[in-house]
Amino acid sequence: ERWRDLLADFGPDALRAWAEELAVETYVGTSRRVFPRGQKAAVLLRAWLQRLREAGVEFKTGARLAGLTNAGESWCLDFENGERLLARAVVLALGGASWPETGSDGTWPALLAAHGIERAPFVAANCGWNVNWPSAVRERAEGLPLKNLNVSAGGETVSGELLITRNGLEGGAIYRLGPLLRTMNQPELRIDFKPQVTAEVLLERAAQLRAPNEWFRAWKLSPGALALLESYFPEDCLEREKAISRLKDFPLPLGGPRPIAEAISTAGGVMWQELDQQLMLRKMPGVFLAGEMIDWEAPTGGYLLQGCFSTGTRAGQAAAKYVNA
Repeated sequence: ERWRDLLADFGPDALRAWAEELAVETYVGTSRRVFPRGQKAAVLLRAWLQRLREAGVEFKTGARLAGLTNAGESWCLDFENGERLLARAVVLALGGASWPETGSDGTWPALLAAHGIERAPFVAANCGWNVNWPSAVRERAEGLPLKNLNVSAGGETVSGELLITRNGLEGGAIYRLGPLLRTMNQPELRIDFKPQVTAEVLLERAAQLRAPNEWFRAWKLSPGALALLESYFPEDCLEREKAISRLKDFPLPLGGPRPIAEAISTAGGVMWQELDQQLMLRKMPGVFLAGEMIDWEAPTGGYLLQGCFSTGTRAGQAAAKYVNA
């Protein structure tokens, strides 16, 4: 209900119309995601910044907020460089804790904790997961993709891809299952390497073949899938039915998620109950929040950006009304 309300104000169609106003045409791809046509996102960013400068917006880059205190009807913002600003309304969009090199290093909670604002701890979202690979997997398969999979965890199944890395797995499929994996005491994936083909069809394709390498060719296994199968279940690879069973339901125990600094995004942040419908902090009238500072998460593919645009629009418009009230 909360997101339905936010998206009604500024949803995907509104975002595309806004981009078009900046002379950036968009299109909907086969995945139903929106892309800038023939251009990179940097073109949109430059056009946006140019419009803001023309509107009189002043940018102070490299400024780091060190304090936020109540000054009667205004808020006092103190920066590490000694500069001080007074404002009747403040919109904070300080990000989560991923990608700290961009400045969103997750150190801002102390500023709000001083005012009694509660938050959920940051955790890595849309991130890779560690796997204790056998040495043979690292030697044979590091950097190899696993495509056209069905991947399951905790009773949920998603279609997608994975990438074998030195430390574990990355990729859209595991990102989408991340919230479920975090709830599991012993996180594990179940992978179907051939979701478009039944076990019966695989058996039929290999029925007249005697050697395992002939079966694998008939099944058109990718190098990555073959490396996993032979490294984890070498004995099962010698029997057709057992090999097929593993291909259709491959158990893969996971360690924990990769470090938060490597994550695409984070879950956690200021709890929704601390905010009113206009995304203003109830305990700090005149201070509004947007983006990943708030406790929400979404899969990759534009959903994170849309959430940030939608919350930013709500917070910005509400702050303007607050000042002009």
